[in-house]
Amino acid sequence: MTPTLTPHTIARIEDSFRAQGLMRHLGVEMAAIRPAEVTLRLPFHPDLTQQMGYFHAGATTALADSAGGYAALTLFPEGCDVLTTEFKLNLLNPAEGDCLEATGRVVKAGRTLTVCQVDVHAVSGVARAHVATGLQTLICVQGRAPT
Repeated sequence: MTPTLTPHTIARIEDSFRAQGLMRHLGVEMAAIRPAEVTLRLPFHPDLTQQMGYFHAGATTALADSAGGYAALTLFPEGCDVLTTEFKLNLLNPAEGDCLEATGRVVKAGRTLTVCQVDVHAVSGVARAHVATGLQTLICVQGRAPT
């Protein structure tokens, strides 16, 4: 049975996302929130490129990490937050296009540790290129306020 997201859970995830300074700095947008799956979008901007004009791997990686983290958070109980404990990303193709879209999907949810798969696509109009894929392990942190 697929869990459902309450309006309160969606608001909690959106509030957490708005509190992320790096995502705000990069210009990342939350594109979709579903149970155990979140998609984030990063519009192209020249400040996000490396020396050859592609999206920098650092921007791609930050986007992927947050997409997986928020996918896990959709399943975490009220009063809990998420931290990445392990992350592996394979860069498959140069990341060029109008934007990057990263989708995180929960593979295995546990009480303490959750594993997510993350896929990043470069989007140019209707064309999509798979530019990165990875796995991450996240920990459910209970009752910790940001410092």
